[in-house]
Amino acid sequence: MESLITGILMGLSLIVAIGSQNIWVLSQSMVNPHRVTIALTCILCDVLLIITGVFAAVKIQAFLPALLPFLMWGGVALLLWLAAQALTRAWKGNGGLQVAPQQALSARKTCLVALGISLLNPHVYLDTVVLLGNIGSLQPQPEIFAAGAIVASIFWFSSLVWLAPKLKVWLSSPLRWRIFDGTVAVVLIVIAVKLASIEV
Repeated sequence: MESLITGILMGLSLIVAIGSQNIWVLSQSMVNPHRVTIALTCILCDVLLIITGVFAAVKIQAFLPALLPFLMWGGVALLLWLAAQALTRAWKGNGGLQVAPQQALSARKTCLVALGISLLNPHVYLDTVVLLGNIGSLQPQPEIFAAGAIVASIFWFSSLVWLAPKLKVWLSSPLRWRIFDGTVAVVLIVIAVKLASIEV
């Protein structure tokens, strides 16, 4: 039971801290009909990283440093691209949150972007694989710890996509939606700048 609770608490603390992913999931879940695809993709990425970290942390850490620069710049490019889209919507927006079906990403594109936002971030590997993996490997029951972290991921992303439609009603106001998009863009740019300044 101790390993399970530790896994849930550690999992939640690290998942909540990955701001760019959470912002993208929340904003896309308000305009994209493929909310289940978004949640499942993020959860499956977490499951893969958690299991890899807990059961293969030592092997992964041997070659992880060589991959971090590529992940970092890929993540910066993706964040800036998403920020540019949000800024464009905020600048041109003349209506509330009214997105036509053809304007939404397809299920395939939604899955690909979700994979990118989930995996093109060195913090994901440092936090989930290295930190969570090391803590998990030291637990008396590593498999229970991993299960707890996975439960945290399922709870968090399910909550985000469930909350999104409720926010959608509030953001039907043109002004509120433009402010939301502008805020999303600023946060993504700040995260991208911080990511680019990391020495890896």
